[in-house]
Amino acid sequence: MTTQQRGEETRARILDAAATGYAEQGYDGTSVADICDRAGVSKGAFYHHFSSKQALFLELLERWLDVIDGELEEIRSAEAAVPEQLVAMTEMIRRVFQAAGDQLPVFLEFWARATHDPATWEATIAPYRRYRRVFAEMIETGVTEGTLRPVDPDTAARIVVSLAIGVVVQGLLDTEGADWGEVARQGMEMLLEGIRRE
Repeated sequence: MTTQQRGEETRARILDAAATGYAEQGYDGTSVADICDRAGVSKGAFYHHFSSKQALFLELLERWLDVIDGELEEIRSAEAAVPEQLVAMTEMIRRVFQAAGDQLPVFLEFWARATHDPATWEATIAPYRRYRRVFAEMIETGVTEGTLRPVDPDTAARIVVSLAIGVVVQGLLDTEGADWGEVARQGMEMLLEGIRRE
């Protein structure tokens, strides 16, 4: 095994250990020492790969968002009209819960922390801004292709993102309250009823 491969393996063990620790004890309840113990690495190895516990969490967030980004791109590249693409995206809610599993509550904790830390806030809000741009582009495409009525794409995109985040938060707070993937699909269908061009 090369030095680079060993480094990548160590980094992956640290990320996996942090994900498990955050899920079991929360972000604040998981120290760097806890993560190192779980990963079987020294603090020196930890700080060789990550400048802080916050940097480690942000990388976990990015890893999770990369999965979502990949799925979004796959749906957008399909040969379907924009309304069908938007409905297909609601299936991602189910996969978000599956992919993140017991990590999702940690994101709530981190979002709360972001309100007090400008750097964390910037890193946390960036994906939402990116998704709003993606959805605004989709809405513009739908208007251009004639499947959607002329609407303000930025406002429509904010509503789509709000729907997605609202369903995720409700699913976190009330895991057994509904089939949250189905709620997302029905919500998108209701939104499209108002903007779809018949």
